[in-house]
Amino acid sequence: MMRLFFSLLILISFYELSAQTVPKTLPAKRTSLPIKIDGILDDAAWKDAPAALGYTEFRPTPFKKEDSANRTEVYMLYNDEGIYMGGYCHERTKDSISAEINGRDGFGNNDYVGFIFDTYNDKINGFEYFVTPNGEQMDAKMAPNPNGNSEDFSWNAVWKSAAKIHDDGWSFEMFIPFSAIRFSKKNIQDWGMNITRRRQKTGQQVTWNPIDVNINGFLTQEGFWTGLENIKPPIRLQLYPYLSYYVNHYPYNQAGVKNWTSSVNGGMDLKYGISQAITLDMTLVPDFGQVQSDNQVLNLTPFEVKYNEYRPFFTEGTELFNKGGFFYSRRIGGQPLHHDDVQSWLNSNEHIIKNPTETKLINATKISGRLKSGLGIGFLNAIAEPQYVTVGDDQGHERKLETSSLTNYNIIVLDQSLKHNSSVSFVNTSVIRSGKDYDANLSAGLFDLYDKTNTWNFSGKIAVSNLMNYTAAGKTLTGYGHQINFGKASGNFNFQLQQELTNDKFSSNDLGYFTNNNYVNHYLYAGYHWTKPKDWYNNIYLNFNLNYSRRFTPNTYQNANINVNVNGQLKNLWHPGFAVGYEPPTNNFYEPRVAGRVFKGWSDWFLNPWIQTNTAKKYWVSAQLLYVSRSFFNSKRYIINFQHQYRFSQKLSIGHTLDLEPQTNNVGFATKIDSTGQIIFGRRDVQTIENDLNVKYSFNNKMVFTGRLRHYWSKVNYKELFYLTQDGGLQKGATYSDNLNPNYNDFTVDAVFTWEFAPGSFMNLVWKNNTQYSTITPYGFNGDNYFRNVDQTLSSPENNTFSIKVIYFLDYLQLKKAKKNKTG
Repeated sequence: MMRLFFSLLILISFYELSAQTVPKTLPAKRTSLPIKIDGILDDAAWKDAPAALGYTEFRPTPFKKEDSANRTEVYMLYNDEGIYMGGYCHERTKDSISAEINGRDGFGNNDYVGFIFDTYNDKINGFEYFVTPNGEQMDAKMAPNPNGNSEDFSWNAVWKSAAKIHDDGWSFEMFIPFSAIRFSKKNIQDWGMNITRRRQKTGQQVTWNPIDVNINGFLTQEGFWTGLENIKPPIRLQLYPYLSYYVNHYPYNQAGVKNWTSSVNGGMDLKYGISQAITLDMTLVPDFGQVQSDNQVLNLTPFEVKYNEYRPFFTEGTELFNKGGFFYSRRIGGQPLHHDDVQSWLNSNEHIIKNPTETKLINATKISGRLKSGLGIGFLNAIAEPQYVTVGDDQGHERKLETSSLTNYNIIVLDQSLKHNSSVSFVNTSVIRSGKDYDANLSAGLFDLYDKTNTWNFSGKIAVSNLMNYTAAGKTLTGYGHQINFGKASGNFNFQLQQELTNDKFSSNDLGYFTNNNYVNHYLYAGYHWTKPKDWYNNIYLNFNLNYSRRFTPNTYQNANINVNVNGQLKNLWHPGFAVGYEPPTNNFYEPRVAGRVFKGWSDWFLNPWIQTNTAKKYWVSAQLLYVSRSFFNSKRYIINFQHQYRFSQKLSIGHTLDLEPQTNNVGFATKIDSTGQIIFGRRDVQTIENDLNVKYSFNNKMVFTGRLRHYWSKVNYKELFYLTQDGGLQKGATYSDNLNPNYNDFTVDAVFTWEFAPGSFMNLVWKNNTQYSTITPYGFNGDNYFRNVDQTLSSPENNTFSIKVIYFLDYLQLKKAKKNKTG
């Protein structure tokens, strides 16, 4: 049966492969004439500029030629300072243009034109620059990930743009200084390039060089901008000094403790071009106080919650450091190593006065770039200062205990681009702690190989981890892990086979996010794409997924699952989808929270339909339902997600998201009785509700207000307790006299006003509010309902922070030019 299955895979893989067209070329032309960036192409320089014409649709109808009434005209020039791009996007009527003011990097409900440059011509690494009809900017770096090319919009460059809306379309102008892009140092250069335009109301997207959606990669199908001569890499020295002021209020209402506190902070970020290819980024005395609040949750799993990264230094230009998935930037400046050990350190008459939840950074440095040989180099180093918990006794005496020592975090990445969209990489991460705490080091080799037709892919990684001075005897714990993938990446039919393995000593958790080891996982994906529109749909995607997992040692079955997923886009630009799946009974070695124990879990099956209406409309809706039926106690789980947004005007929009997750008769870990070592599981009902309200008002394309209000509530009601038996079963009769039912609320407000008062310079006004209300009630007590919890949360002590931060952009070249103009 399996032989027949794989034979079918191979036969289908050769069916309906699309041939790539000959890439387009546009000659590069130098100009000495001045160009004013005002969105109107009336400068003399544009009259003789080479034109990039003849665009081809790839969404929703691949290879359809652009309608002449909605044609796109783009012109390009360059000089000693940078690149000029201008163009006209024709429309039948002015009403056909979609133009919403969103602020930087906010595509929103906008038409746009984008330029993608592959300056190293390696088909892997690219730079993207987009402009909307309101002249707003978006920029990103392109780099490969296991699922194809990805865009990193946290990367920001300083460049100029302007646009103007006309009765029959909109025009634009852009200037990209050479300091805002990276390229090799050659006398004559040919860059990979493509140009794309989106028309939001029709769902159409066209490109200058045609794109086949069934061929792997976007950069692999680029055209060329040829013959750039004698472009000299400029001196790249950019400074971002900042000054911030914070006022915080929390009603401690305790003698000797202030309810109001304030602070003034100053520091600087620096970017310096060590060479044209390599850039140094440094943050001195960093200030991350204005980043968005984390989505705190009640965590019932045996694994830690993974939070998003919002700190600009750790999000911008980190594509190299994310190779292999070994870097979780929240480890840097995260929770102190011994934060959760403090309770066991206390004497009988002591209590915790203050236990910091984050470590403070002293500085952080990044060096990254790519040489003309195609070698990408990444180096990141950060130093965190020691953290201490303050404890006191009943007589008023206090003492401090170290929860985290002086720590150095370090990452080195070497990534060599090869022919045919391929690469090999080396990654090393290390965490070095002063004192007696252990150190961690991980080294990994990665490869991502494609054949010359860009059809077949063979990729993987091999990693070795070392935890030094980890055991009581001071010995090193060495672990091993690998991942191997083989698949077909281009064509209507794709598939991937994967094996992932780690032994019981492997860990990448000190600088990565890692939940568990000691497994051998096998995965199969197979999918077919219908990309040619028919009477009622634009595209359909069907895929099949199979997972099977065993422990590495001893060789024991863990879990498996199978699911089928179908989704696509209808003619009215709605996106429906549906998934169905089954999971046989599991052996869960993590839920008992004790090494060597197992919980023999349930089997389940699920249904997951969803739909999203046309987001180009003023009002759009997204709805999703997940229904899970489990074999234990007729247990049910539902996840209901409802999201909708109304756009009142180009400036104002309001969105709301509601998440409901009720579970009945769920079975999971409840507690452990330390005196006997008995593990207690419980049959429980879990209720979770989350509401998010988002408001965006744009005064203009430089001044934007965003507001986010979130309330999260989750409670657990244990209805029956069991002892976990040695063979993984459940034994009735367990009792527990202490409080057991958690009830948790988290309420946050993030209100941000941003003003870009000069290119690259910002003033941010931020109000952050955080209120938490939690209780633990006795076993058998059902607790309060949702509205009572909302009332209790809003009546709880609030932590309010008001801040203003000014970041000023200083560019050495601009300062030098201004000084020259002043003196000469």
